[in-house]
Amino acid sequence: MKTINLNKIVLFALSLLVFNACVQDDDFDTPNVDVTDPVINGNIIDIDAVIGNLIQSGEDIITFEETNNFMEGYVISSDEGGNFFEELVLQDKAENPTAGIVVQVDVNPLFTIYDFGRKVYIKLDGLSVAVDNGVVQIGRRDGNELAKIAASEMSETILRTSEVATIVPLEVSISDFSNDLESLYIRLTDVQFNRNDVLGDDLKTFAAEDTDQFDGERVLESCATSSSVILSTSTFSDFKSLLLPANRGSIDGVLTRDFFDEFYTLVINSPEDINFTNEVRCDPIELSCGLASTTGMNNLFADDFESQSTNSLISGNGWTNFIEAGSEGWEAYTQGGTNSSQGVSARVGSFNSGDASTVAWLITPEIDLDANSGVTLNFETSNSFSDGSTLEVLFSNDWDGTEAGITTATWGIITDAYVTQDSDFFGEWFESGNVDLTCGSGQIYIAFKYVGSGQSDFDGTYELDFVSIDAQ
Repeated sequence: MKTINLNKIVLFALSLLVFNACVQDDDFDTPNVDVTDPVINGNIIDIDAVIGNLIQSGEDIITFEETNNFMEGYVISSDEGGNFFEELVLQDKAENPTAGIVVQVDVNPLFTIYDFGRKVYIKLDGLSVAVDNGVVQIGRRDGNELAKIAASEMSETILRTSEVATIVPLEVSISDFSNDLESLYIRLTDVQFNRNDVLGDDLKTFAAEDTDQFDGERVLESCATSSSVILSTSTFSDFKSLLLPANRGSIDGVLTRDFFDEFYTLVINSPEDINFTNEVRCDPIELSCGLASTTGMNNLFADDFESQSTNSLISGNGWTNFIEAGSEGWEAYTQGGTNSSQGVSARVGSFNSGDASTVAWLITPEIDLDANSGVTLNFETSNSFSDGSTLEVLFSNDWDGTEAGITTATWGIITDAYVTQDSDFFGEWFESGNVDLTCGSGQIYIAFKYVGSGQSDFDGTYELDFVSIDAQ
């Protein structure tokens, strides 16, 4: 199915302007009135059946006509905090859900009628379903697009019941993410915000930074697997100016896609959905000696990858090339075009891999810091639109040299080594700097660790070349 994409950015910007103009005060209460359960004179079907109708049709958009079908579901979104706007996210069950869907409604606020946990029925006849912004949505058909259900039609189309269920978050890990989990209320455990956003002098808010446009995107990382996901917060939310919590713990939210359908994001209803009670963060230890002014003449290890066979996994010369998750490892390649002068280099990426998670290690032979003085590290990196993937330079003093021991060893981060950023021009190579290792001790291994989601066509690639470790 093709994703509907007609002037999305313009429509999105206009909707946000309307949102900003209309939302002056969200101090609403759910009306304290008795709810009479609707009488359903038709067929009750589940969300999965609605999605199945769309998939089986092979069409981009389908419209329900004369079916007398009603879809049931539970509300898992709330616009009370301003982080959702003119939409209801429904899932099929209050606990252990299997399918979710978004209902577009031209009404704000919605939580005063369709509160969190409320069971509702959607009268399907006259409505259309399509994939929009990467997720399955329901609305009124407008040509080949989806439009919102009008306010005048809402009460007869979205039928509220008296049942308000306790929604139990579906506990998953980031590596579990797939289309089957979209628009479900999930829980991530043992996660934290990236240290660059919550530690030091440059503390980040949810979505009130100068660079935040429409949404603030903050990296959530798993302490168990090192995988990451973006927490997306609207710049119109009530809590946008709050600082991100620095502890670690669990977080509940709706799994969805970013506006351009490039990667998964998590959206919370309010900061109360974050339960970061563990003050002990899982950040790696750091080796930070600064940059050295000179490079020694005694080479301890070097590789420009020219001896490697292109399009094959990096091997030999003492390297350990380990695939922890997924199917992609470090391979030798020759780049044409802008980077053709570089010759053979090493690269890794989860682009189009289809893997739920990609973790790939390239580890040097052991380096004895005690037996050598003035040890420095140099390398060059480039990227091909790295997007949601990351590359870190790590070290370990206790790895036993076996693949089985990689994930149980203690790995710290070499903070002074520059690794190319996604904002860097993809056609250039960037030097790491002459990284000083002299404040370290003992026998160490140096690892280049790549982490990618593999779910997005745009989860990109890193390249590595001219690795050199030298001593005085």
